[in-house]
Amino acid sequence: MRTRFAPSPTGFLHVGGLRTALYAYLLAKQSKDAFILRIEDTDQERSIPGAIENILHTLHWAGLHPDEGAIVRDGVMAQVGDRGPYIQSERLPLYRKYAEELVDIGAAYYAFDTKEELDQMRDEMTRDGIAAPRYDASVRMRMKNSLTLKKEEVTIRLEKGEPYVIRMKVEPNQLITFEDDIRGKLEFQGKTVDDQVLLKSDGFPTYHLAHVVDDHLMDIQIVIRGEEWLSSLPKHLLLFQYFGWKEPRYAHVPLLLNKDKSKLSKRQGDVAAEDYIKKGYLPEALLNFLALLGWNPGTTQELFSLQDLIDGFSLDRVQKGGAIFDTEKLDWLQGQWIRRFPPAEFAAKILPFVARKYPEANEDKKFDQKAALIQERITFCKEAPEMLSYFYKEPKFDLDLVANKKQKVAKELLPEIIDDQINRLASIPNDEWNVNKIKLILGFYDKTLNHLKLKRGQYLWPLRAILTGLPFSPGAFEVAAALGRETTLKRLEAARKAI
Repeated sequence: MRTRFAPSPTGFLHVGGLRTALYAYLLAKQSKDAFILRIEDTDQERSIPGAIENILHTLHWAGLHPDEGAIVRDGVMAQVGDRGPYIQSERLPLYRKYAEELVDIGAAYYAFDTKEELDQMRDEMTRDGIAAPRYDASVRMRMKNSLTLKKEEVTIRLEKGEPYVIRMKVEPNQLITFEDDIRGKLEFQGKTVDDQVLLKSDGFPTYHLAHVVDDHLMDIQIVIRGEEWLSSLPKHLLLFQYFGWKEPRYAHVPLLLNKDKSKLSKRQGDVAAEDYIKKGYLPEALLNFLALLGWNPGTTQELFSLQDLIDGFSLDRVQKGGAIFDTEKLDWLQGQWIRRFPPAEFAAKILPFVARKYPEANEDKKFDQKAALIQERITFCKEAPEMLSYFYKEPKFDLDLVANKKQKVAKELLPEIIDDQINRLASIPNDEWNVNKIKLILGFYDKTLNHLKLKRGQYLWPLRAILTGLPFSPGAFEVAAALGRETTLKRLEAARKAI
């Protein structure tokens, strides 16, 4: 099933657009067919420099590589396949040809209305109580277009170079029906559809003409797009009908909503995929999250790899109602995906972040061991430098942290606790310094430390706080093992002197 993703370069790629691309990609891969990228830049006034590159970079980052079209390799746009990249502004003669074909068969017409005349028309319709003014059959007969002008007059106007647009002709008594893959049976009355502009006065096509022509020529079999395009669907179906082409399947996915059920917008939070990339979200987490926004797998499974989604996704389980964009769920998925990485892969992911602040991490032979201590605790890779800071710099001794009321460690107990730990740990030879030996020597296997009449947590908390200087950290045994015998004893002795 050939699918396409056809964004407009009017800004950074919206997360809703990335979800649309994902759904289209999944359907193509399920059927082992092509996923096509097409840049719909016919609205030149709204096109933004750098937007195409951002779209391509985002798809590449997410692993949604087009089979035809363009992707980014090492920051440079690169062509893929033998038919791409598809950029609509480079195909203008093609759209003009098809627009004029519609004129020739009477399915479209030249309209010479000026901006002032159109503004007056809308004002009059608004005064008459029409909430959504449109250019339809009731309007076209009194405006200066080819349906009210003789053929000779049209020719003269065209030869004089008068500005014009080409509009599609919609009969008000038409009934347009369609079976949407998500919405089910849809019906539209012709009287609710305006005579849409197909070719603008600047020679550029509108989305309505260009996408119909391209979807036909590129043999697109299903169009995945947002529900905001539902009102335009009858125009597109009519165009396929006028051309005598078989229309593709359509699936209109639900909107993304804020928690208050309003449409997801910049006013209430980040909406560009780039925002989430910069924050450090993993592509696995963001794609997993977006897939579940509107799609219910029908099971309790929540973690889906891209291959899992290819295997399990289906349009019949996509809901019609809007989907709440809950970043708490996204953060949870981010943490879950962090923990799914093999330890060596996780260490490789966080190393650049840690080495940026502590260059010596690049040469640290124990880095993988240290990284493993935080994998169950971390959500974003950028948190790693702080979480591993005590391995690369001496932590500041904080008496209030070490003598923690929550842990029921009184200050007067500290000298005895630290002395006991120093004496016990000093008895371990360098070649036996490991987690199991440290646990054994410090009495971990005793529920209470009878020699000091303390509970395990009371006894171990000072060691953990002294070695890391942090209120939250991995276990004391694992930290001591990774720090090494010399550094562990040195920090304990310094803390004993500071009390």
